[in-house]
Amino acid sequence: MPARTPDVTVTVIVYNDAERLPRAVASLQAQTHGDIEIIISDDHSTDRTPEVARELAAADHRITYLRLPENSGGCSAPRNRALDIARAPYLMFLDSDDELPPRAVELLLAAHGEEPAVDFAMGAVERVRVDTGRTSTWMPQLVAEGRTVLGIEAEPGLFFEHLSTSKMYAREFLDRHGLRFPEGIHYEDQLFSAQAYCLAKAFRIVPEPVYRWYIAPYVAESAASISNQRHKLSNVRDRIHVQELIDDFLADGDYSEALREAKDYKFLKHDFRMYAGDLPYRDDEWLRGFAALVTPYLTRLSPGAFARLPRAERVVVQLVRDGRLDDARTAARGLGHGVAPRVTSADEGGAVYWGDRVPDSGTGRRELDLTELALEARPFPRAQFRHEIVSVERGPGPASVALHVRTYDPGLRLPVGPQVASLLISPGRKRLTVRFRLDPVRPGVFEGRVLLDLASAPLPAQGFDGVRHPLLQLQAPGGLRNTGLLLAPLDFPAFTAEVAHHRVTVEPEGRGSGRLQVRWESVGLTASVVGPVARRVGRSPWGRKVRQAVRLVR
Repeated sequence: MPARTPDVTVTVIVYNDAERLPRAVASLQAQTHGDIEIIISDDHSTDRTPEVARELAAADHRITYLRLPENSGGCSAPRNRALDIARAPYLMFLDSDDELPPRAVELLLAAHGEEPAVDFAMGAVERVRVDTGRTSTWMPQLVAEGRTVLGIEAEPGLFFEHLSTSKMYAREFLDRHGLRFPEGIHYEDQLFSAQAYCLAKAFRIVPEPVYRWYIAPYVAESAASISNQRHKLSNVRDRIHVQELIDDFLADGDYSEALREAKDYKFLKHDFRMYAGDLPYRDDEWLRGFAALVTPYLTRLSPGAFARLPRAERVVVQLVRDGRLDDARTAARGLGHGVAPRVTSADEGGAVYWGDRVPDSGTGRRELDLTELALEARPFPRAQFRHEIVSVERGPGPASVALHVRTYDPGLRLPVGPQVASLLISPGRKRLTVRFRLDPVRPGVFEGRVLLDLASAPLPAQGFDGVRHPLLQLQAPGGLRNTGLLLAPLDFPAFTAEVAHHRVTVEPEGRGSGRLQVRWESVGLTASVVGPVARRVGRSPWGRKVRQAVRLVR
């Protein structure tokens, strides 16, 4: 008697991940819709994965273990080999280090049932930070509303949601178009998803989470996923190669210019933007290699795609294209936080440009033009300054730090003479404010020195475990205030001190904008008794009274 056809086949791809594979499979066994086939597709693991996979298959008749004869080095081959033997009319994919939420199969299968003509259904992706446990939704604006989309031309912004694992595909759709994962390349999801979007006549979106994606952004480079290996120039080359394959596919399919522009914008806003945030941390050789790889591709992109970027991102892209790599490093710090350039220049017509010279080319003048930012006329609370720490030294106290701060005011918003400034940091609900003076050193540049005594920072009664980054606040003569990021040297010796039942560490942030970073860790009784008790009772109806008692005991 032939085996009954399951409703859905879920393929779990795995390579040397014996530890997390059982968790991924358990998330499938816990599905509210249980009529599924589970294929564990092993890319020729060399650890205990085969043993673990065989044990899982022996314990559940729904599981089939498939082992590739040799390692393919990617995700495509194990998915494709599983597709060859999958029996269900609907297909899903899961990576061994992730999970499916309990209702994922039920929700996506129901979406196909409600709209039988759709070629695939997709839902929200829940991102879980491995280091902090914090959760967020991947591209939430794209999946906030349930709907049926009649082809990607109707919503080209969906190119940003390029995960293949957030979708349930009709097997007939994939077979009709011969759609399989491209083998021998990285970022195969981007090409596969772009093709699926373009080939589908209709697809359904559900707002509920259907995939749980575990993110380890600061894992050791040797253990990092392909997406987290941006430090390798080969990673840049791989990303560009897959974009070129998508371009070829769109050109062959005679898709609209608007769709191609949307795809170009996605590359600039997502792919290039990921590298842009890392530029301050790259050495000269890497930057030259990066520019050599990416610049030829940038020249092929639609001008409309550049125009859709925020001005700060357009500046970084253009500085890379112009080979102004030191300037690109400077411009990349504080992206997305309204950090001003150190200096601007102006032409005869009054147009204002990023940097100390007017660009030579028409493209440069268009992309580096900051006139629209109105640096000289913005309301003071939204004015753009640039605050940088010139030096960081240990202060005289057990947990104090002496900072030499420089503020750049390219819009010349600050009046002539000394300025009232403050450092702000809040390890709890109460804020530590340290006032100091910034003195003018030349037009548009001010400097000052401030002693930040972290021993005086007010901490919650239950202690504090976390990271904070000091902000710099300026006060205008009329009382208006402007608060902005404080950029630190990218590399300086960290130091640690113990004060008030806490271990306090001052260090460079080491990622993103590169701010001054202060880390608190509770120790002693605060960590083992006071903190846990206060947090537990703080959630009870009589928590307020107990918190008062805890403060009295301390």
